[in-house]
Amino acid sequence: MHRDRPVGELLREWRRRRRLSQLDLAIQADVSTRHVSFVETGRTIPSRAMLLHLAERLDVPLRERNRLLVAAGYAPAYDRRPLEDPDLAQAYEAIRSVLSGHEPFPAVAVDRRWNVVLTNSAMEVFLDGVDPALLEPPVNMMRLGLDPRGFAPRLRNLGQVRAYLLPRLARQAARTGDPVLGSLYEELRAYGAEDEPPAAGPADIALPIQLGYDGVELSFFSTITTFGAAFDITLDEIAVESFFPADAATTAYLRRSATS
Repeated sequence: MHRDRPVGELLREWRRRRRLSQLDLAIQADVSTRHVSFVETGRTIPSRAMLLHLAERLDVPLRERNRLLVAAGYAPAYDRRPLEDPDLAQAYEAIRSVLSGHEPFPAVAVDRRWNVVLTNSAMEVFLDGVDPALLEPPVNMMRLGLDPRGFAPRLRNLGQVRAYLLPRLARQAARTGDPVLGSLYEELRAYGAEDEPPAAGPADIALPIQLGYDGVELSFFSTITTFGAAFDITLDEIAVESFFPADAATTAYLRRSATS
């Protein structure tokens, strides 16, 4: 845990990251602007309950809420156990169930930095032909998709995908304040010129992911699933991305491949 900065300074940073004034935060938290000011300047140390209340209003990630608590002299509120921990067994099985239940369509579980936690067997359509160096742990899904050594060369609409994913990654880095995500954004942005915003085609219902694989053209759209109201940092930071066929040909190919 960090102990290098006062809790008021950390709170002020989160407030500014959320682009809120002290008045905005005071209204949302139902406290006085004076109280917010005193907390940020260090004239008042908030109670544990008030600190968590302010962190909730600021949508501070759980691991950073622990940092706030420690900076104020309190014990952390949230555990961070490995996914293989027996206490997380039911959650681990839930993730496995979601992934396997989505077959024959691809699905992957990633952590807060887009590192792969688990995949189902159908993810082979994305992993085929990827440089083995990118498959060394931790395997990063963003890097797999946008690095020229990944499946980027097989993306038929790479510019469109980049124009969606890079701003998303930039927003995530800004929202979380994670320098690793910021570095990842700069790394991936350097692989191509500025891209045009995604333009919807006449048949698109969401951003298509058009992928060449095994001599055929596959098309997907994706959804993101997270744990609701997680109290463990590990679970709070896991997301499952499920890829759905965007056309009948992709559906038929994947179902046929699963039974062959």
